[in-house]
Order: sequence, then structure tokens, then C-alpha cells
Amino acid sequence: MELQLAGKVILVTGASRGIGAAAAKALAACGAKVIVNYVRARAKADEVVAAIETAGGQALAIQADVRDRAAVADLVRTAGERFGNIDVLVNNAHLDFPIKPFTSLTWPEIEAKVSGELKALYNCCQEVLPDMRQRRAGKLILVSSTLSRCPAEGFAAHAAAKAGLDGMARVLATELGPDGITVNVIAPGLTATDATADLPAQMREFITAATPLRRVGIPEDVAGVVVWLASALADHVTGQYIPVDGGNYML
Repeated sequence: MELQLAGKVILVTGASRGIGAAAAKALAACGAKVIVNYVRARAKADEVVAAIETAGGQALAIQADVRDRAAVADLVRTAGERFGNIDVLVNNAHLDFPIKPFTSLTWPEIEAKVSGELKALYNCCQEVLPDMRQRRAGKLILVSSTLSRCPAEGFAAHAAAKAGLDGMARVLATELGPDGITVNVIAPGLTATDATADLPAQMREFITAATPLRRVGIPEDVAGVVVWLASALADHVTGQYIPVDGGNYML
């Protein structure tokens, strides 16, 4: 069975670096037309597009803060004019959050993370779903974190936000299944990206030692699962939470 990704239009949010950049490159390598979304890192987004085009693929960088509904609407419209309607959404954009004990968190800090995470999901899904439902085909791939289920000190705001995403995904899978749309969650463990570069070495060593594969992840580990879920190989998979963490968290 083939991947059947050639010609598919795939939007990857937060694709200028890390997991998003790796996913964009991997999807393009399989023949997809990829929208490389970014907020501020225009140069890095252009580098991702250049790498894809050099390898013979098709990509387009589009700026948009996914927390802004109007910006997302413009993004989807521009993508449609250039490549066609979106077949797959990879909801990946990283939103910063404080890492500190719950008792030190302010409510605005928690609210900003939870609201921002769910607003990004809401905006992107609301913009791509009408066309997907009309065509009775589409895929939503939502990037969460194993921290939504496996606790770690200092990550209360992040865990709450990602747990909300996980819960919404299950409802979406239930509601959209009859329309031929699949909804799945990818939950990376600790992955070596710019976003995790400042984690203390002691924490990184502890996680590595506790992981059956004895290493932290790299963006390409997650990108491989993105490709699988976007492909025809996963057409009968929906409503699932898939950890990508070397076996650190087992369901």
C-alpha cells in the first residue's frame, strides 16, 4: 500500500524549526505540497522552503499567528490560491510557557498558555473543516505532549493546555468521523529542539536513563509519525493518542 501523499496540500503550523520543520520536510519528500507556517522566524521558514525546493519538493512559507482568527483565515485563503484546498492540518505551533512550581504560577500565566493553545487549535480547525466536511475527507494531526498524561514538576500550565487539546481531539474524532475526517494526537516526549535547549542537563540525563531506548527524541522521530498519520496507511486510525518518546510513557 502506498502513502498516497503526492499532491496533497498539508498545512504545518509552527514549521520554521524543530518538529514542525522536520515534519514539513518529510511530508514534502513524500510528494505533498506543504504550507510552512511561522510567526516571527521568516528567515528560518524560508530556509525550510529552500531545503524542500532544493530536494525537488513544493512548499510555501506563510506568516500567521495561529491565535489570531483573521490571520489564520488569510493563511488558509492564500494557501488555497497557491496550492489548493488543505487536505491535512498538522497543528504543531509551539507556544511558550513558564516552567515553575504551581504555587509560583500566576493565573494569567496559566490562562495565557491554556487559552493560546486551545485558541490555536480552534482557529485552525474552524478554518479548514468546512471544506474538508464538504469533500468528506481530511485529517487533523494535533501535536500534544506526554506531559499531558505523565506529570513532571514545573509543567502545570503546559500539562493543562495539552490535556485540553487531548480532550478536544477525542470529541472532534467522534463528531467528524461520519464526515470521513480523522483526528489523532501525537504526544512527543522530550525532543531535542530549540524549545527544549534550556532544560537542565540533569533533567535531560534523568529522562534519558528512564527511557527504554536510552535517548531523547529528535524532530525526525516525530516527523515519521506525522507522515504515517497523514498517509493512506492510517486512514482507519482516529481518536488515538500516540506517544513518541522511546517508550518512556507506555499506555
